[in-house]
Amino acid sequence: MPVPIRNNYLYFTRKERRGSLLLLILIFLLCATPFVLPFFMKYQVVEKEIVQQSSASLNTQQQSAKTKNNYSSNENQYYRPYDEPKEYSTKNNTIISETLFYFDPNTLDEAGWKKIGLSNKTIATILNYISKGGKFREASDIKKIWGLKADDAEKLIPYIQIAATEQAHSNKSFNHSFERKASTPKTYSIVNINEADTTELISLPGIGSKLSQRIINFRNRLGGFYRVEQVAETFALPDSTYQKIKPLLQVSGAVKTININAANVNELKQHPYIKYSLANAIVQFRTQHGNFTHVNELKKIMIVDEGLYQKLLPYLAVQ
Repeated sequence: MPVPIRNNYLYFTRKERRGSLLLLILIFLLCATPFVLPFFMKYQVVEKEIVQQSSASLNTQQQSAKTKNNYSSNENQYYRPYDEPKEYSTKNNTIISETLFYFDPNTLDEAGWKKIGLSNKTIATILNYISKGGKFREASDIKKIWGLKADDAEKLIPYIQIAATEQAHSNKSFNHSFERKASTPKTYSIVNINEADTTELISLPGIGSKLSQRIINFRNRLGGFYRVEQVAETFALPDSTYQKIKPLLQVSGAVKTININAANVNELKQHPYIKYSLANAIVQFRTQHGNFTHVNELKKIMIVDEGLYQKLLPYLAVQ
């Protein structure tokens, strides 16, 4: 006879009963803590007179500080920083509690800078600048000194008095140099780009040593220029620079040609106008149909359009 199956959905094992009991005990202790804790705490009784004395002392200090602030505010209400020298200090310790005075930074000596309160390193920077011919043209130039904080420079500017002769001499020198440059414009010579070396190319406006070398490298890879416009294809040559030098360039002499019946793929692809795909197509066409009888047979290759053919024509030959 089969044994009936017993449903144990509401049945707890011994471990589950113990766990439930422990959980209930913890919940009870947590709930009872706020009511039990005051019985274990001891409170310190403070006499009323001590509290009143502390409160009165605090009120006295607050009133004294307020009176002092009001006095300082009224005292400086009509004060202007340029009426008289001012003493101040900064967090960066560049200018510390020193009395400022009117001075000319172009003639002030080391002792004067120390009296202002600048650090030795900043003073050395200023004196080194002046010894090498540097001049302060106007008061705001003091901001350019390395090591001098912007806030400190602003505080020094109202006290800077630069002699008028320095500024007049500066303006005169500037006008004189401007007139001299304007009256003698620089002239340039015509350069043959197929024969010029780096020195001749550097003499052109906007051309330095790097650009001159790039032009020559491009010329060598091409086999020579057959027209001036090819110079514009030089790597990293700005169009603005090319437009400046274009009227000063001329082309003469023959260019180096490539025999398309003898050159292999590697030799053909060295030319800037011939990519690997075209070099390989020329060699394959030559292998299948025999040597070229004329350069215009390149047009039979599908990837050679009219524009590319015209660019390549001066550099190709059939022998």
